[in-house]
Amino acid sequence: MPKIKPIVARTPEDVADALGLPRAAAKEWQFQHALLVRLKEITRRHKITHAEIARRAGTSRTRVTSILNDDLEHVSSDLLIRILASLGYRVKVSVVRSDSAA
Repeated sequence: MPKIKPIVARTPEDVADALGLPRAAAKEWQFQHALLVRLKEITRRHKITHAEIARRAGTSRTRVTSILNDDLEHVSSDLLIRILASLGYRVKVSVVRSDSAA
């Protein structure tokens, strides 16, 4: 059996490279993760149930539970933004030129 060489990925960009995905995917993961972190903070601070979040956002409780358990597969950024908006928050996006831009 051939030896498998592990790949060490230290950044989201490294993960995207290792999986053969565009680096833009890594940026979307970072953005979604930042939204998820804030959503979790808000949920804990205000002690809002998953069912209440789902009702306000117009989605299912199982979907909210899945999201709050870090499962962002098949979850769009706009759904996360809609959930935050339904809880009375707005998302501000900043666009800046990256150092690696040509």
